[in-house]
Amino acid sequence: MATIIHSKKACSVSPLKLSQPIGGALAFMGINRSMPVLHGSQGCTAFGLVLFVRHFREMIPLQTTAMNEVTTIMGGLENIEQAIVNIYKRAKPALIGICSTGLTETKGDDVESYLKVVRQRHSEVEDCQLVYVSTPDFVGAFQDGWGKAVSKMIEVLVEKSSETVKGQINILAGSHLSAADIEEIKEMVEDFGLRAIILPDISGSLDGHLPEDFTPTTIGGTPLEKLKEMGKSEVTIAIGEQMRAAAMALEIKTGVPFFIFERLTGLASVDLFIERLSSITQKPVPNKYRRQRSQLVDAMLDCQFYFGGLPIALGAEPDLLWAIGNFLVEMGAKITAAITTTESVLLPNMPCETVTIGDLEDLETMAKGTELILTHSHGRGASRRLGIPLYRIGLPMFDRVGAAHRLSVGYRGSRNILFEITNLLIEQEEKKEEEKERTHFFTSLSG
Repeated sequence: MATIIHSKKACSVSPLKLSQPIGGALAFMGINRSMPVLHGSQGCTAFGLVLFVRHFREMIPLQTTAMNEVTTIMGGLENIEQAIVNIYKRAKPALIGICSTGLTETKGDDVESYLKVVRQRHSEVEDCQLVYVSTPDFVGAFQDGWGKAVSKMIEVLVEKSSETVKGQINILAGSHLSAADIEEIKEMVEDFGLRAIILPDISGSLDGHLPEDFTPTTIGGTPLEKLKEMGKSEVTIAIGEQMRAAAMALEIKTGVPFFIFERLTGLASVDLFIERLSSITQKPVPNKYRRQRSQLVDAMLDCQFYFGGLPIALGAEPDLLWAIGNFLVEMGAKITAAITTTESVLLPNMPCETVTIGDLEDLETMAKGTELILTHSHGRGASRRLGIPLYRIGLPMFDRVGAAHRLSVGYRGSRNILFEITNLLIEQEEKKEEEKERTHFFTSLSG
């Protein structure tokens, strides 16, 4: 059992976490023809927009209600009304997803009532779905906002049904999954003859493709008509503990049972997922995955010498921390520093002595003496100062290209992680040897 430690610093010196509104906005981007809106100041949205553009290197649809000092005090009805009407006239989205911010949460805007007023005043937006989710950025973190947005979409948009479509299942994807991860999960499901409705599906909207025509809304993602039909599925599979509340909301509303997979990284966890798909369909495991499993086992044998007793430092959202941390411990590594962003029921069961809810300054302090740091791109400063290699995980990843296409789930994704980390460790050893030779050379010259 890990002891949970809360950092008591007066401020976050080098933030690890991203806020709830950003997580909620990204979840809305997984819906086709969607426009996320942050109900707050222009600055809040600008920072979020820059973060997403740097990570995905794509056009990001994100709007704001542009609150200022006066409208914040007087109430945001007029700003929300103008934002919805203007967005609808210019972009014609199928869904406008509104996320609150700390500014409007502190004021206490009754946005649900505002939306009813907007509906009464503007019949032209009748065919546009309006979904509001409360995501104050002074509590929680990125995966909390994502989870709340998914739960709210289920509560508002999914329709009850007495019909069950044979072979249709729901996949609730956690915020720690990349576009490539979701594509891999989709392929695995389809190879068993199943049809998956994935919510949210950023593999369609943020996978880095060139569209034929420009559109100001998201291109790809979960179609609204499919989202509404989730109540007809045989079963729901939720990926990540953060998706439990959404899966429960779907079951309560529609009666569709669910299964939670805390991670899909690592041999044992992928085996369980494959077995579940085989059990649902009563079909044997395709030879394709038997071969991929064999390749992962071989990769584990090839890489085990580099992971035995390897001290590592991890900094990530709870579900990602759980997935990567457990996998590396299974390979023989030892977690000597674990920093995360928010509470989770998974944290006490992390395979380490302590888990700190803190920031990158805490990670840098605790990472001394380790041989590998795993966190997002903002950890590169700590990596450089400590002289410890950095393996980038999570969001944002702004100093490398292809972040959306990094695969970390399934047999292939697990194998990729092993190879990438092992090669990073080999490269670090080579640098140390070169430094020793250089030092020895200059010492001999001076002697």
